[in-house]
Parts: sequence; C-alpha cells; structure tokens
Amino acid sequence: MPGKKQFDIPVYLFMGFLESGKTTFIQDTLEEDYFNDGQRTLLFACEEGLEEYDEELLESANTTLVQVEDEEDFNRDLIISKVLQYYPDRVIIEYNGMWMLDKLYEVIEDTPLEIFQTIMTVNAETFDLYMNNMRSLAVEMFKIAEMVVINRCTGDSPRATWRRSIKAVNRRAQVMFDFAEGVEDIGEEDPDAALPYDMDSDEIVLEDEDYGIWFVDIMERPGAYEGKTVTMKAHIFKSIRLPKGCFVPGRHAMTCCADDIQFIGYICHTNHAKSSTIKKLTNQMWATVTAEIRNEYNDEYGEEGPVLYAKRIEAAEKPEEELVYF
Repeated sequence: MPGKKQFDIPVYLFMGFLESGKTTFIQDTLEEDYFNDGQRTLLFACEEGLEEYDEELLESANTTLVQVEDEEDFNRDLIISKVLQYYPDRVIIEYNGMWMLDKLYEVIEDTPLEIFQTIMTVNAETFDLYMNNMRSLAVEMFKIAEMVVINRCTGDSPRATWRRSIKAVNRRAQVMFDFAEGVEDIGEEDPDAALPYDMDSDEIVLEDEDYGIWFVDIMERPGAYEGKTVTMKAHIFKSIRLPKGCFVPGRHAMTCCADDIQFIGYICHTNHAKSSTIKKLTNQMWATVTAEIRNEYNDEYGEEGPVLYAKRIEAAEKPEEELVYF
C-alpha cells in the first residue's frame, strides 16, 4: 500500500528557539535510568548553540549524533540513510526553532519515523521577546507541544500569565517551570493570585480586557467557578445549529497573527433570563451578559465544560478594543 509504513521508530521531538535549553534537556533525559536503557538512539541536532553534547555521555547512552546545519539538508534521503546505517530503536530530533514545523512533518511522512512525544523548551529570559517578535513561530510550537518547560525562572517570573498564553492555543499542554532549585508545576503557585478579579466573590465582573484571562482559567479550572455569577461584555453568536434557546456570548481572539483570529466563548442558555432585551437578541450584536456558571456535560462540547445560564442580557456598545490577545 503506497505511503504505508512497514514499521515505526518513535521520535522524541524537542523544539524551542536558540538558547532555550534543548541540548541540556536532551542530555538530562539521556542520563535518566528510564531512558538510558541500552536502546540504540539516533540524535539529529538541527541547531548549534552554546551548549555542546558530551561525547562520553552519548557513548554511554548508546546514542549516535548527526549534525544538520541547513534546513534543506534535513530531508527524507538523510533520514533513510541514517536509519539504515545505525538501525536505531528510537530517534531524538533537536529541531531548529526557526525552521517550519510543517516541513518537518512533511519530511518524515514517508520514512519509518513516527512522532511519539513533543517537548518545547523556553528561556524565561527571552519569553516575552519571542512572543512579541516571533509570535507565529512560537505559537506553532505551542500548538503541538505535549510539554512546555520554561527554564531559568525566578520568583518574579509571571508564570500564570505565560501559562495562560500557552493554554490559549493548546489546552492539553503540560506547563512546567524550571528554577535553580528544581522543576515545579504551576499548581504550586496560587492560581487566584494573578487573576484581575476576586475569586472569593460569588459575582465576577469582567473588564473588557479580562475576557481572555477568564476564558482560559475557567477552561482549566471549571470547578472553581461552579455556581458563581459572571457579568461580561460579549459579541453574540446565534446559529440554527445551536439548541433552541441557546447562544454563545464571546469575543474574537488573536493567538498568533491576523490570519489566526477565532471566536471563543461558552454556550449560554436563555431559559432563566429576565431581560426585556432577550426578544431582540440578534446575531453579531454586542451585549452585557450576566449568567450563572455551571460545569456540566454539553452535547456541543461532547464532554463536560463551562455552561452559562443567562440571568440578564442588555444591549451594549462595543468595547474600545474588540480583539482579545493572549
């Protein structure tokens, strides 16, 4: 059958920009007992940073290093030739952060390689710099990363803000923070402390600029919002595909660039709304919505998630900034 692989070699894909700590992370992985188990490892290093691979470590970990300098050199012919030369049990790819990920997946499509795990490393010292200047490249890596490790963190690092930026484009990514004292999960930081509204209150009033923060946090911690009332200014989305009496109040968000704008929101029932404007609710209008939050199964989600039950809906003027940014 054309294009069908006869056997798969698992690939551990390490992504990140220059000096993000990829080489150090890979070497630490090779030293771990669960990884240093005698299997043959083929390592493609597609970027040369300040950190160099320890030759003794590579030998002890039964790992062969192949340096790739140019993007066009990392092709199907190279992969096939090295696989036939070394017969690896697994492959590690340290991918160049400036190379396109689509090209990588295209290159390995007709080879024995199969992506098994995707890990992205980020330097806390340059996180904001790359997000401001190379957001599209960073977001593409965030989208497919199963784990994001942000290293060189300090007590002043805005961990909750960074985590929301990542979760906005990939809710399944595990986000870890590496300090001099060791690695920790965001769970060790009080998640309420960085929020711009009071989680101790039963009623949350969102400022226009807070919508994106609320959207990501409730997605991650729906139980924390159970039974609370939220008031927000939102763009109204109505569709015949939605159940009768339902609409979606939300905002348009830009996670990457102007070509990556999407509408984000949670389904809302109007059963209990007492507003006189409810009969005039039209698609694409702006409204101030006050609703109770429940975490429950919804057919539109296909799983449990935040569901809103409107208490009041009033027509509103559009906000000064219509787009939400992460």
